[in-house]
Amino acid sequence: METANDSSGDFILVGFSERPELELVLSLFVSVFYTITLGGNTAIILLSLLDSRLHTPMYFFLRNLSFLDLCFTTSIVPQMLVNIWGGSKKISYSGCMVQYWVALALGSTECVLLAVMAVDRYVAVCWPLRYAMIMHPRLCHLLGAASWTGGFANSLLQSSLAMVLPRCGNHRVDHFFCELLVIVKLSCVDTGPTESKMFIARLIILAMPVSIILTSYGFIAQAVVKIRSADGRKKAFGTCASHLLVVSLFYGTIMFVYLQPKNNYSQDQGKALAVLYTILAPTLNPLIYTLRNNDVKKAVRKVMGKEQA
Repeated sequence: METANDSSGDFILVGFSERPELELVLSLFVSVFYTITLGGNTAIILLSLLDSRLHTPMYFFLRNLSFLDLCFTTSIVPQMLVNIWGGSKKISYSGCMVQYWVALALGSTECVLLAVMAVDRYVAVCWPLRYAMIMHPRLCHLLGAASWTGGFANSLLQSSLAMVLPRCGNHRVDHFFCELLVIVKLSCVDTGPTESKMFIARLIILAMPVSIILTSYGFIAQAVVKIRSADGRKKAFGTCASHLLVVSLFYGTIMFVYLQPKNNYSQDQGKALAVLYTILAPTLNPLIYTLRNNDVKKAVRKVMGKEQA
């Protein structure tokens, strides 16, 4: 018999099982994009390590972003595919707890890391002659460490608040992974105070990086306007365009899911948006950063032996 504060037993990940005709198509879609994510992000990491021309602050942070995306999708997608193809929708209590803690930690880390990358682009555009001196390796490593520390600290705080809530035997998770907000809704007590604390934590981890990004690009826009050469403006904008696309894709979906009023939240809508930021965004990130990037193309040719170092 399950107790009022049952903290054991398997969870049932409902996923898209209520629409079985959609599951097969979705599983194929997810499999293809997950494969591309693994290949694209691994390639960026290896290229940025093997080619000395990519040993710059920008590619240091991009390497962190690629590693983060690899971990983020791997924490969700394999379990999702097992649940779809295997028939069983179960995930153990410990597995679910680890999944929502890791997923939230990595998502929070990306919030901070994208802000750090915006600052890097600000220094590159507004202080080009002092860029190497300002963004020295030690500072880059400190900023990278701060991103990971801040993300995991935020997850630890919110996960701790969720873990103490009694579920009274409610194990049916209406999502395709153990997402923290959905787990909180399983509680059989008033979650208002807990959700308010979590909302404040989410607001901080989202609002502060967004403020930094907007401020950085405000200064960048002012600097670009002052550039007289059309080629100079195009080059300055080109260094920022990729990052802006990634920021828009990531923050657009995350803020819509996590900062909208509780009464307006639709679970089906939440699942669809979760597919965007957990599967589609990590796939597009390496493509966005490399598709028109001459440095990366040169690195590929070098690694393949088609260009001399």
